[in-house]
Amino acid sequence: MKNINKMYKGIIIEESLENKNVLDKLKIISTEIDPVTESHKTPWVKQWTMHLVEIEDEQADEIAQELSQSLDPDHVWYCDFCNKTTHYIVFRNKIFKVDRTNQEQYDKAKDYGISLGIPAHQVDFHPGVKRWER
Repeated sequence: MKNINKMYKGIIIEESLENKNVLDKLKIISTEIDPVTESHKTPWVKQWTMHLVEIEDEQADEIAQELSQSLDPDHVWYCDFCNKTTHYIVFRNKIFKVDRTNQEQYDKAKDYGISLGIPAHQVDFHPGVKRWER
């Protein structure tokens, strides 16, 4: 029986992926389509197809690696997924595996994302950033 406390959940934006094959390995719980507006800062796509996914604990490292290699190399994106204790924040070629009680680890991931050009309001994985209302 699966330990639901160890299951990871997160949002993967389909348009952020150069290689979408990784989606076949994930359990997609729901999908929401969000038309792109100025605040998205992604004028090269018309919409964000956001998949709420579930990842088993044993697969988390492997999926993070695959997502990191699958993200669009021409634009800056990230994806993230977490359980009660651990938060994966995945950029192209860089993965942060954050202890959810460690503010300094979150700060490093946030600063890295902003240094790549991600708008500060979109690094809403960080506990100090208000959830971005699209």
